[in-house]
Amino acid sequence: MGEGPAIELRGVHKRFTQPRPLAQILRRPFARKRIEVLTGLDLTVKPGGVTGLLGPNGAGKTTLLRILAASVLPDCGRVFILGADARRQPARVHRRVGVVLGDERSFFWRLSAEQNLRFFAALCDLPAKRARARIAELAELLDLGGELSKPFRNLSTGWRHRLALARALLHDPPVLLMDEPTQGLDPGAAERARRLITERLVGRLGKTVLLATHDLIEAQQVCDRLALLVEGRILAEGAPGEVLPRARRVFELATSSED
Repeated sequence: MGEGPAIELRGVHKRFTQPRPLAQILRRPFARKRIEVLTGLDLTVKPGGVTGLLGPNGAGKTTLLRILAASVLPDCGRVFILGADARRQPARVHRRVGVVLGDERSFFWRLSAEQNLRFFAALCDLPAKRARARIAELAELLDLGGELSKPFRNLSTGWRHRLALARALLHDPPVLLMDEPTQGLDPGAAERARRLITERLVGRLGKTVLLATHDLIEAQQVCDRLALLVEGRILAEGAPGEVLPRARRVFELATSSED
């Protein structure tokens, strides 16, 4: 895969059609209002470490992660994961990327944690023997052992987050995309999750992590570099000490506009 960027985006645009109430559809069935979520976005992420994708709610963070995971196509622009083109080589991108969504709805609630992981391992084309070994490895890495036999519906929010991370790691991808990974966690669980990212995923396994967040404290504690995303465009990139002052001003303006 060479020594190039782990993630590279050039001139990425994405628009969505805004949903309309039924009354408006009946009055004007062919009218459409398009919302531009990403507007010519450029971003480069080097291999290793944690890069924070920092921005207020509605900035386009989740859309960008879905484009990087090759689950949503950009309207135009180029997207590469370790040299693989997300538009032309989605299967290669899927092998190189693991995705951890903050709002996780795809698990089967009546199945145990282990049964869920075995199901998703099959979707990753892992042979049964390798899947069992991989689940055991991840249970040790993420301290999941005591939770594997429990139904998903009985797991706490913190353990559900860890199970989502285990699922993302099943095929051992070099790049992890994480969307609000501590959302809904109490302060203690959030701190444990941050240590897990920095000490185990990056420090022990050498993963490249792109972490979307609007939590300035989390960005300062976890990230080596930050990219400030506002209204679909990267406004600033660099070390946390360079980007955070500008990010605070952006967040203050966003908060004042909501009042």
